[in-house]
Amino acid sequence: MTGPLQGIKVLELGAIGPAPFAAMLLADMGAEVVRLDRRGGADMLPPRFDLTRRGRAATATVDLKDPADRETVLALCERADVLLEGFRPGVMERLGLGPDDVHARNPRIVFGRMTGYGQEGPLAPVAGHDVNYISVAGVLGAMARKGERPLFPLNLVGDYGGGAMFLAFGVVCGVLEAKASGRGQVVDAAMVDGAALLATLMHGFHAAGAWSATPGENLLDSGAPFYEVYETSDGGHVAVGALEPQFHARLLELLEIPAEEMPQWDKDHWDAHKQRLAEVFAGRTREEWAGILEHEEACATVVRGLFEAHEHPHMAARGTFVELDGIRQPAAAPRFSRTPGEARPPAEDATGVLADWGLDPDAVTRLTS
Repeated sequence: MTGPLQGIKVLELGAIGPAPFAAMLLADMGAEVVRLDRRGGADMLPPRFDLTRRGRAATATVDLKDPADRETVLALCERADVLLEGFRPGVMERLGLGPDDVHARNPRIVFGRMTGYGQEGPLAPVAGHDVNYISVAGVLGAMARKGERPLFPLNLVGDYGGGAMFLAFGVVCGVLEAKASGRGQVVDAAMVDGAALLATLMHGFHAAGAWSATPGENLLDSGAPFYEVYETSDGGHVAVGALEPQFHARLLELLEIPAEEMPQWDKDHWDAHKQRLAEVFAGRTREEWAGILEHEEACATVVRGLFEAHEHPHMAARGTFVELDGIRQPAAAPRFSRTPGEARPPAEDATGVLADWGLDPDAVTRLTS
């Protein structure tokens, strides 16, 4: 195993969505992750195709209502630096596996908790999913073209951006602090908090009077003609992000539009500028525009499909995608100069890892049978 987190032991209680993605991020960076799935539980995908399960050093099953299995979880916590769980608030406490129970066995452990609404507040016990959390956080409502309903960005902003990444960031911060203080703590990672934080820049724009509360009228929400997506003659698309004046000027040069006919900050004519740009982009195919724009200082690129992005020469040159077990998937990120992370398939045999963590043979057999 390689990566900057080599030597860190993580115990993951199986869940769906952001918690396993956070565990994957830690595993990609070299942490030794043992995942405990609920015995008899159903998976959303067969494990081979659930790519967020990659990198686990071991995967076993557990019945958290069984006193013997709960004791085994606590025994594993004694050896771990991090515990990750994604249950609703109060569930771990009712099982006898809450922070007080775990810290009594290992005062140094970082207890990472992943929820949508957080551990407290009026909505804390309520069920939800990504689309609900980003709506409460005010982010979903900002993602709309003028006069259209909001469009959710897959489950990337709540589950992964506002959830998993903040959970992973939080537990790494906790581990660093624990190494200095000798004491662990609870990391309350709520998707509503993380999603709201991702929109920090927009709150600053709004306070400065530079961001309308009406979606589709602003710099980054499809209001500006120079930050927009346009259709090409063959049904493809070009993404334009020419925010700075020098990039806007170069874009107009490449499109053969006189600069005086399209002043960048003439907001009264933004809609007309959009229409003119749409007509220009509709005159060539996606790949023709790729050849014209992508190597220029115009901040304009063609839109690649999710499952063709690996074909782009830049992505191929960087090795942004790898193949594991015959399945193409994104590689580990970010990159490190001395201790690179690595996307690895999950381990097939948990017996040796659980034994290395100090479990007695009977407990290993129970978790792996």
